[in-house]
Amino acid sequence: MTCLDLSLQKLDSEILEDAGLVALYVGMHTATRIAVQALPRIRRLAPKAHLCVYGLYAPMNEALLRGLGVGTVLGGEVEPALLSLCQRLRTNGKPMTQSEPVISLGRVPFEVPDRSGLPKLSRYAHLVLPDGSTRVAGFAEGSRGCKHLCRHCPVVPVYQGTFRIVPVNVVMEDIRQQVKEGATHISFGDPDFFNGPTHGLRLARALHEAFPRVTFDATIKIQHLIDHAELLPELRASGCLFITSAVEAVDDDILRLLDKSHTSRDFDRAVALTREAGIALAPTFVAFTPWTTLEGYIALLERLLELQLVESVPPVQLTIRLLVPAGSWLLKLPGFKEKLLAFDPALLGYPWTHPDPRVDRLQQDLQAEVARCEQEAVPRREVFAAIWRMAHEAAARLVPKLAGNLGAPIPRLSEPWYCCAEPTDQQLQSF
Repeated sequence: MTCLDLSLQKLDSEILEDAGLVALYVGMHTATRIAVQALPRIRRLAPKAHLCVYGLYAPMNEALLRGLGVGTVLGGEVEPALLSLCQRLRTNGKPMTQSEPVISLGRVPFEVPDRSGLPKLSRYAHLVLPDGSTRVAGFAEGSRGCKHLCRHCPVVPVYQGTFRIVPVNVVMEDIRQQVKEGATHISFGDPDFFNGPTHGLRLARALHEAFPRVTFDATIKIQHLIDHAELLPELRASGCLFITSAVEAVDDDILRLLDKSHTSRDFDRAVALTREAGIALAPTFVAFTPWTTLEGYIALLERLLELQLVESVPPVQLTIRLLVPAGSWLLKLPGFKEKLLAFDPALLGYPWTHPDPRVDRLQQDLQAEVARCEQEAVPRREVFAAIWRMAHEAAARLVPKLAGNLGAPIPRLSEPWYCCAEPTDQQLQSF
């Protein structure tokens, strides 16, 4: 078996020409876009291969993938189905109709991931500390799925409120092999580290006991930060540097539509709790939705100023437009689908236009400006100042002077990509 990471490596014709099975993992939107672009070339280079696409985004894009020649599509707890597919191919020696379920949520015995075929950790995203120094970062999952049903989340259509715990000893063995490769920071990729708060705390304790100098970050809902505030000091003592939380909006109406289970002011409370515990909060947003107004967007910027979070938010977060993939639970909102355009295979989602054309124009202008600033390594607060100016000008309002404490830089990963982020040109060209 040979493993290739198409975000970093090229397709190898020698490896592919005699392949009997090519399986592509699509855990995120970025990976799915790469897979869709790579599949035609893979079919040419591996004419004998049965094609399989598995991972969170596979079931949501089943029709599109099958149209591209994919014979097997798998999501959820995929390991037994992948094993079954390999055994059937080995027995039959030729492509066949899929017999495995597209989505399986049965409990599986977890194994320690084999990372030996992947590029070195140093080639991936790294931790950047406020002083500019960096650390090699590893990645681990303490759980899969999520018990919450946020309407825009890609986890929901597959797991539908189910989550599975990965045993602590399995997670620690995975971390141990990455520490041996140089990792001094671990990014936990669980959809929510506090879906099982006791389990999350056990992982933090085990990591700190085994590797006292290794730090970590995790993703935790605003609701869970408030409900389990008493656990935050121990997370910090165990090495937690920052927590990513999908705030999404500061408008209560939008939060209700997204079914986020927190309010605008809960966001303020979570900021206070994490600061009190000594952990940086890295909020993420879906800044542009069909319900966003220019005044509401400015209110978001004002809240970041009020909470001194300007340095805590990657500027790209302030340009993100709501993605509506196939199978999204947003489609359950009465009358919502009727406002969407036809599914766009290139976008892997349903396009939409805002009823106020000024909002769409602002999003496009901001996206271009932020991309330019990132290429030129413009400091975050300077990019925010440009966003602040452009937003007020779009609303035909006077541009107030930015004043007060904008906040201090926080630890962060070097690549601010999220589940709805588009792949970069470099990624799409790499293979």
